[in-house]
Amino acid sequence: MFDSKVIQMILIGIKDTLYMTLVSTALGYVLGLPFGIILNVTRKDGLIPNRVIYGIGDFICNIIRSVPFLILLILLIPFTRLIVGKSYGSTATIVPLVVCAAPYIARVVESSLNEVDAGVIEAAKAMGASNIQIILKVLLVEARVSLFNGAVITTGILLGYSAMSGTVGGGGLGDIAVRYGYYRWQTDIMIVTVILLIVIFQIIQNVGNKLTIKIDHRKR
Repeated sequence: MFDSKVIQMILIGIKDTLYMTLVSTALGYVLGLPFGIILNVTRKDGLIPNRVIYGIGDFICNIIRSVPFLILLILLIPFTRLIVGKSYGSTATIVPLVVCAAPYIARVVESSLNEVDAGVIEAAKAMGASNIQIILKVLLVEARVSLFNGAVITTGILLGYSAMSGTVGGGGLGDIAVRYGYYRWQTDIMIVTVILLIVIFQIIQNVGNKLTIKIDHRKR
């Protein structure tokens, strides 16, 4: 069964899976990182407490995160078609992946920044640092290890979601598994795609762990 055409198809599936996962993670952080910072600084004990802004942000996060990804994928088909011109394929799948990832990333960022020692923030205030300086040079710097760990976890989750999108023609290894493993009962191809997804996940996790150790001065 594994002739040159099947091997080529699997290689393209790996490329599409990595493309969807990495691009959606990057774009998710473009939206989720500032969103998470806003949630952190506007919370009750934040730098700029604002119950209204925090309440709106908290509500948006909870609503999107409560919708299962497959349902969100289907709900966003008109929006996806508006953005990229079609609702299927690896590029189209990035849209719902980003929408799904952004509020999750915002929560991860908020949680990471919440872990920063309040004494460090107070010391920065005492030295006359502005709120922007505290965010950029204190909060984000002190929480860098936790933030990076969150990025690794998020990438792994989006890898799984990208495979899940194969049920609706999302492309990548998930699409191959569904088309050949489910509809055509070709179990060998199904098993190969599952093994490849596990290998990719392990690579992401192991590389992430090694990079975390490098940026964590406490482990040196």
